[in-house]
Amino acid sequence: MIYAIAILFVFQLIGEVAVQALGLPLPGPLLGMLVLFAALLGYGRVPDALSRTAGTLLQHMMLLFIPAVTGVMMHFGRVASEWQPFLAACVGGAAVTLVVTALTLRWMLRLHKRPAP
Repeated sequence: MIYAIAILFVFQLIGEVAVQALGLPLPGPLLGMLVLFAALLGYGRVPDALSRTAGTLLQHMMLLFIPAVTGVMMHFGRVASEWQPFLAACVGGAAVTLVVTALTLRWMLRLHKRPAP
């Protein structure tokens, strides 16, 4: 598990360093996870330790949102004064997530029905 968490942190650090060095307008951890995704595609599979650790983190993802929600609550006055864009972002994000999830499920079901070569 320590190996897998170290890998996740290393790729997060790679993303953060790249964003800072190149002045990219996106979060460093996002770029790090994209680099990790590319590395895993190149490797051809996900190592078992990384798969188990990522699965455990995903099972407890709500705990990871607590600091973000706390941060939003600390700026509740600003959210209250700018509620329209906040609401549009929440509804739009939920709609995009729903559509992408449905399309991904449809694609995966189609792949699953194909006979193996």
